[in-house]
Amino acid sequence: MSDNLYDTGLSIRKAVAGEQYVDASLANADNFNLDFQKLVTEYCWGAVWGREILSHKTRSIINIAMICTLNRPHELKLHVKGAIRNGVSKDEIREVLMQVAIYAGVPAGVDGFRLARAALDELDAAEATRA
Repeated sequence: MSDNLYDTGLSIRKAVAGEQYVDASLANADNFNLDFQKLVTEYCWGAVWGREILSHKTRSIINIAMICTLNRPHELKLHVKGAIRNGVSKDEIREVLMQVAIYAGVPAGVDGFRLARAALDELDAAEATRA
């Protein structure tokens, strides 16, 4: 594993997913899944998210659409929060989910809106606590 890709990936992963979330994921890793955590950090976040042709905002928009379509609720909430951190507006998230509903089916859109709302509410609650 390239330390450079891992370090780049770790930095991007923390910026998008949140430092607390990533630190907990790595702290909870054990002999069974530690290699997987390293793979995700290097491969997903370093090798792909670390490319500069697409912005992190664009990657977030793409991820919301794909993850919603694939029915991955935990990952969708994580990436909705990451999208906000990457400068995607709530209006843009809504439009992505509208697009998902048309092309991937209304049930995917329904779940996407429900999960995105929950993620946005969690962000709002966390912000209110800090204020």
